[in-house]
Amino acid sequence: MHIHILGICGTFMGGIAVLARQAGHTVTGCDANVYPPMSTQLAAQGIRLIEGYDPDQIGLDPDLFVVGNVVTRGNPLMEAILDRGLPYISGPQWLLENILRHKWVLAVSGTHGKTTTTSMLAWMLEYGRLAPGFLVGGVPENFGVSARLTDSPFFVVEADEYDTAFFDKRSKFVHYRPRTLIINNVEFDHADIFPDLAAIETQFHHCVRTVPRSGLIVANGREESVARILGRGCWTPVEYFGVAPGWAAQDAQESGFDVYFAGSLQGRVHWHLLGEHNQMNALAAIAAARHAGVPAAVAIEALSQFRNVKRRLEVRGIVNGVTVYDDFAHHPTAIATTVAGLRRRVGKARILAVLEPRSNTMKMGVLKDRLPESLREADLVFCYGANLGWDAAAVFAPLADKAEIHTDLDALADAIARAARPGDNVLIMSNASFGGLHEKLLARLSACAA
Repeated sequence: MHIHILGICGTFMGGIAVLARQAGHTVTGCDANVYPPMSTQLAAQGIRLIEGYDPDQIGLDPDLFVVGNVVTRGNPLMEAILDRGLPYISGPQWLLENILRHKWVLAVSGTHGKTTTTSMLAWMLEYGRLAPGFLVGGVPENFGVSARLTDSPFFVVEADEYDTAFFDKRSKFVHYRPRTLIINNVEFDHADIFPDLAAIETQFHHCVRTVPRSGLIVANGREESVARILGRGCWTPVEYFGVAPGWAAQDAQESGFDVYFAGSLQGRVHWHLLGEHNQMNALAAIAAARHAGVPAAVAIEALSQFRNVKRRLEVRGIVNGVTVYDDFAHHPTAIATTVAGLRRRVGKARILAVLEPRSNTMKMGVLKDRLPESLREADLVFCYGANLGWDAAAVFAPLADKAEIHTDLDALADAIARAARPGDNVLIMSNASFGGLHEKLLARLSACAA
């Protein structure tokens, strides 16, 4: 079958493309912006990419169009598909019908930590010789790819609560029908599609309703929102993490922590990851892996070889003693967690935090008032204030001269390069490419060092 994917360069749809190609389908696709790393990954799979949504792509004559949620009514190619009555389907629905239907699906949901926890879980199953397929919203460094199809009955998927498509406003994860479901945490996000936290909790409960009674829900025992979701009705056994007598971490140090379940020691994790949030991610993944048949001791051992995910405090370069990090954080909670994690790593060394508020929620300014506090542990703060629906200078005013706002990327790179000095740590946070700021800054730092 030939499928043509609209919005192919998004992380999720790019993963769909890789899975479809590995399943033997002919795959082509288009997007408004075709650029690395996704374009490189797709080209390596033999997938032809087309920039833009010209209706002439109808002439490719695919058997099916797979539509990403970036596509809206008014999109010229989508309008041509509708006018001609051509077959189309959403990415999540295609995933269910072609990949997940006969699999033991392990789904990882939650506002924060999905990508890391999904990567941990996939690696635990791999280490346990279950050879899972997976679809992750990032690139796990243990695998080097964001998606993989195998003959294994197990499939690990990052389960996003964002909506499915312009014609299907249910959350993506409602389509996945997991046997094992992790609910990591639930906060208000995606203000462009959800009016409040209660609406998000409703979507999570829709997902809970799809888990069979022979399955397992692994739930954060510290979250009131998760308790409310399960309190609406639950027909599946639940194992809690982060609390006793469920899955709990004890004797936590930078080098690792002990894992307990029901008060019994399961083993000690030895690793390099920082922060309590990663301990929680690990506990959830261990519980889910155990449900799939990986003993807790094996899952714990796997974590000693876990290499995390690209864009999670990833070092992009060190020039003249200045270390430049890349991180995906864009929600205030994730930003605070990331800055705190880096602070623990670097001690008293300066942190220059650089933020692009690019998600739809951030651009709308719904959570803007939480940003100054989320960056409290940084020594200097730089915000890219272009294309926002709010006044960044006013929002960051509580930080006084600790914060700078720039609306030009080159000027922003120049300002950071001027401020940076040997021993500093520049933490660049965005859920997109940030216009190549990392490369711009490294080039300027190199020029200063020459």
